Amino acid sequence: MSAIAAAARKRVGRGSGVGSLGEGVGSGGPDEVGGLEGVEGEGVGADADGDDDDGDGATPGSPPPVQPASRSPATVAVAVMRLIASTVPSGPMEYLKLGRTGMDVSRICLGCMTFGEPDRGNHPWTLSEDESRPLIRQAVELGINFFDTANVYSAGSSEEIVGRALKEFARRDELVIATKVHGEMNPGRPNGGGLSRKAILTEIDNSLRRLGTDYVDLYQIHRWDPDTPIEETLEALHDVVKAGKARYIGASSMFAWQFSKALYTAELNGWTRYVSMQNHYNLLYREEEREMLPLCRDQGIAVLPWSPLARGRLTRDWDEVTERSRSDAFGRDLYQGRSDRTIVERVAEIASERGVPRAQVALAWLLRQPGAVTAPIVGARTPQHVEDAVAATRLRITDAEMERLADPYLPQRRAGF
Repeated sequence: MSAIAAAARKRVGRGSGVGSLGEGVGSGGPDEVGGLEGVEGEGVGADADGDDDDGDGATPGSPPPVQPASRSPATVAVAVMRLIASTVPSGPMEYLKLGRTGMDVSRICLGCMTFGEPDRGNHPWTLSEDESRPLIRQAVELGINFFDTANVYSAGSSEEIVGRALKEFARRDELVIATKVHGEMNPGRPNGGGLSRKAILTEIDNSLRRLGTDYVDLYQIHRWDPDTPIEETLEALHDVVKAGKARYIGASSMFAWQFSKALYTAELNGWTRYVSMQNHYNLLYREEEREMLPLCRDQGIAVLPWSPLARGRLTRDWDEVTERSRSDAFGRDLYQGRSDRTIVERVAEIASERGVPRAQVALAWLLRQPGAVTAPIVGARTPQHVEDAVAATRLRITDAEMERLADPYLPQRRAGF
C-alpha cells in the first residue's frame, strides 16, 4: 500500500485536527520539556516561494514528570504545552474535496517552484534534481498528494523533475498534479506566452511531455491575459478538458470582477468552469478578504494561497535576509505594509509561547480561515520545511491567538498581480 493510500484510509474530518506536532517536528526535545526550560525563539528563515526555513526538530518520547515548583506560572504553562505536543501521537493527513469537485486533495499542496535546474530560467536559487527528489518523496510519505508546478518554473525543468519523481514514488491515480500556463516560454518570440488558443493547446502538450503523464488533474491560468478575449481562453481550456488532457481547470491572481466574469462566461456558454483560485493570501497580505474570498465562498471555489508564509518573512526575524530574499526582485515588492513588522513579531511571540516553529503558527492561522482556504501552496528547501507544513494541519490556534495575529493588519495596496 502506498503512503498516500495509507494516510487516506485513516482520513480525518474537516473539524477533527489534533493539536499536536508530528514525529520529528516541533521544538525542544524531551529533556527540555521535562526540565521546564525557558522558551527559546526560533532562528528561521526562507529561501523559496512560500518557504519556511529550519526550525528545531524534536522527537516525541516519554519525558520525565513536570516539576513546576520553582518555576513561574508562565514558564510552567509553556512547558505543559510542549509536554502535550511531545506526547500526543501525530495524526494522518487530512483530505478535502477541491471546491465542488469530487477530487480529494491534501490540506497541504507542495509548491514545486523550488525544484528546477539552477542554470535554467530566472531562479538561480532552485534545487537540482538530486536535491529535489528526497523532498518530493518525503512529501508523498507524509500523505501529501497535491503538487503544484508551472511551465515557466526553471524553463520547464521543474515539471521534468516533479514528473520523474512522482512516477517513481507514488501511484498516478492517487496524485493531484497541477500546472499552469501563461508565462513566456519563448521570450520575445511570437506566440511565446499568454492565453490564446494557440498558446494553450501548445503548452498543455509540452507540459504533459515534461511531466511524463497523459493528463494533469488541475490546469491553471497563471494570470489574466488582457490581450486575449476571455471567451477564447475559456473555450480552449474547455477543449483541453474534453480531450482528456486535464481533469479540471483553475485560475490564479486577478481582480474579483475578472474572475466573476470568467465564471459567468463559462456558465453562459456551457464550457468547463474554473474550480479553484490560486491567489496571494497570508498574514501580511489580506486584501483578498475584501472581494475574492467572499466570491470564492459563494461560488464553491477552492482557494489555494501562494506564498502562504510571505516569502518566508513570517518565519524569520524582520531584518534577517536570505539568499532568496537578496535576489528576489518580485518578492521585494510584495511586502511593504506598515503593519508587517508587528505581525511578524506576533508570530514569533506565539511560536515561542507554543514551543513550535513560526512556520507552523502562520500556516495554522491560514488553515483556520472559515470556509476559505482549501490548501496553501508551501514550498520547501529542507525536510524541516515539509515537516512543519504537515504539522501545521494539526496545530490548533486559539481564538485569542487568531485575534493577536490578525489585529495589527492595516490595509495596503494590491500586490502579486
